[in-house]
Amino acid sequence: MMKLTIALLILCMVPFGNANAAESDVPLDRAPVDITDNASLQRGAETFVNYCLTCHGASYMRYNRHRDIGLSNEEVLDKLVFTGQKVGDLMLSAMRKKEGQEWFGVVPPDLSVIARSRGADWLYTYLRAFYRDDATSTGWNNFVFDRVAMPHVLYQFQGEQRLVVKGDQKSLMLDKPGQMTTADYDKFVGDLVNYLVYLGEPHANARIELGTKVMIFLLFMFALSYVLKKEYWRDIH
Repeated sequence: MMKLTIALLILCMVPFGNANAAESDVPLDRAPVDITDNASLQRGAETFVNYCLTCHGASYMRYNRHRDIGLSNEEVLDKLVFTGQKVGDLMLSAMRKKEGQEWFGVVPPDLSVIARSRGADWLYTYLRAFYRDDATSTGWNNFVFDRVAMPHVLYQFQGEQRLVVKGDQKSLMLDKPGQMTTADYDKFVGDLVNYLVYLGEPHANARIELGTKVMIFLLFMFALSYVLKKEYWRDIH
């Protein structure tokens, strides 16, 4: 019984992988996720509101939650709010669903939990895998998500890639460099993906901290109970 209890306690402390990570035939690059890095999260938040929030919403998130990543209400209003919302408002898309359907053929999804749905590695690879394709309505395609309706909104930073096919092998090649080097663009996208991971569970850091304290307390109580049990039965025998 004691061995079973110890095994269960250890099992509870083992972190499980993302069971909801999207499957893909394309090898996924490892996303540089660190939701304790407030500087990265702040950069990602600015990128999100500047380049994503126009079409996509984050309707489960309020602007004032960004105090958790080190921004004051004044900084939130200055850096993240541009269309007159209040600091306590939800982060809603500026685009109406009808407009999205007309322009892209599909309503752009809400991104509140996209990192939990798709997985951080998938998002990180996807945002770096756009290439020019004249056969699509937007002029863009994606190596990870074929025939995606979304155009490459960050192309000015990454540049323009093209698909190279050699037999059964497919790869991407940079044709026209953007405003950033490849390393800088990877970091730029990494910050955005890091923010999307935070967006999916803003309480994650507090939950992990509380969970650690609870597990330490339970281990302490287990050890104390075991010692008391040994002492109790020793007196009986």
